[in-house]
Amino acid sequence: MTASEPTILATSGGHRPGGRTMVAFNSLVHHAVELSGAHGRRPRVMYIGTAIGDAEYFTLRMLEAGRIAGFDLTPLHLFPMPNIEDVESAVLAQDVVWVMGGSVANLLAVWRVHGLDTILRRAWEAGVVLSGVSAGSICWFRGGATDSFGPELRPLTNALGFLPYGNGVHYDVDPGRRPLIHRLVADGTLPEAHCTDDGVGLVYRGTKLVEAVTETPGKGAYLVTRDGTAAIEERLEPRPLPAPRH
Repeated sequence: MTASEPTILATSGGHRPGGRTMVAFNSLVHHAVELSGAHGRRPRVMYIGTAIGDAEYFTLRMLEAGRIAGFDLTPLHLFPMPNIEDVESAVLAQDVVWVMGGSVANLLAVWRVHGLDTILRRAWEAGVVLSGVSAGSICWFRGGATDSFGPELRPLTNALGFLPYGNGVHYDVDPGRRPLIHRLVADGTLPEAHCTDDGVGLVYRGTKLVEAVTETPGKGAYLVTRDGTAAIEERLEPRPLPAPRH
């Protein structure tokens, strides 16, 4: 079972401290699984940690989070080489792909070297739900604001472009992101931008934004559009998600 149409859940969340582990999957990850339509068996979730260099310690935390959530979790590593012989078949066999945050610039470069960008587009078109946090959100759009190049935020405009918008993540916790997104939209560097406070996700069917959801009460999503040489921001109220049972 896969989603009935191409589906992306782009987020600024998804992880929380576990009861007996360092990390557990929060409501946004569980919602990605729900969007996939997987039921009657353990959901198949692929974890991609390219943006943090496939850090082994975090892969172990994700495997534990997957065990507690009741997922069959498969890590895809690209360092020092792909850990799976047939990457395309493995990706297409998933219900959900969850992409970890980190350096979106490095993620894009490594994915393109290995042809993973093309594989992920095929998976998206086939109904595998694409999701992730931070860099794992920006990557699906045309670009956004990133600290991939240093502490000062800079524009990134060469992301995968599955979704024809800009993307702003961590909109409420990093004070530099909102003004930079506004400037990039106002001067035309980015198209209309869709932004999320921490704990919020945006659901897309095809390339249409259909809903904002949240695992954290009081948080918002935002549309930033261009009006002449100015940017206009509109707040969207997300639908609260139920707390995970695991």
